[in-house]
Amino acid sequence: MFAWIGKTAALTALALITAVMPASAEAHRQCPLPVFGPGSQYHPQFKPSHFTANVTNPWFPLKPGRTLVSTGVKDGQKALDLFVTTSRTKVVAGVRTRVVEDRLYLNNVLRERTSDYYAQDRCGNVWYFGEDTAELDSHGRVISTEGSFHAGIDGAQPGVFMQAHPQLGRKFRQEWYAGQAEDVFWTIDRNAKITVPYGTFHHALRTLETTALEPEVVDTKYYVKGIGQVAELSLQGPHEALRLVEIIF
Repeated sequence: MFAWIGKTAALTALALITAVMPASAEAHRQCPLPVFGPGSQYHPQFKPSHFTANVTNPWFPLKPGRTLVSTGVKDGQKALDLFVTTSRTKVVAGVRTRVVEDRLYLNNVLRERTSDYYAQDRCGNVWYFGEDTAELDSHGRVISTEGSFHAGIDGAQPGVFMQAHPQLGRKFRQEWYAGQAEDVFWTIDRNAKITVPYGTFHHALRTLETTALEPEVVDTKYYVKGIGQVAELSLQGPHEALRLVEIIF
């Protein structure tokens, strides 16, 4: 295959290929991503020392002090979502994670409050290690904590939230806690166009999300490099839509 470039050049090319291959193999060994499969057999292997709470993945950067403000509709009501990356960290399953506070207001009343725990491996993949979530009534009283989980407790497992280099069609569990947290996602487009109040983007990453707990529901999300999620739209199930309107630093 290298005959046309001469013997010396061919040997040089082969040497370069040989030099690159071990590095790729080593990177794979350092950052193995879990294979999708039945939840009962899902036990991702990871080394806590290979993770950091400093999440710099360009598709999902978590910059402490930054708030993503999105508006739209949910449950037939006017929705406002605040996605706040804090300076706090929390150790989950031996991994130091970044704490993100998510607040959902419906008709100007706080109805959901969630603390999410993310960490990034040394290859740039973002993992999701748990959440503490609460659904509130109109008076601010907690009426449900369904969906909460911490990896390593009661069989709960972490999941992959964003690859460093997203692969089209590869399916991942974002989380696993049987009967409570079973979200699954996969990437379907790396050059999608999306328009939200914050702006128009031509090279967005688009994903699909489902859960066995609500099999009739399918959502699509759009991510933009340097920003993170800019839109979440329902494709099947109850009509829901959130679009980015502002970034506060």
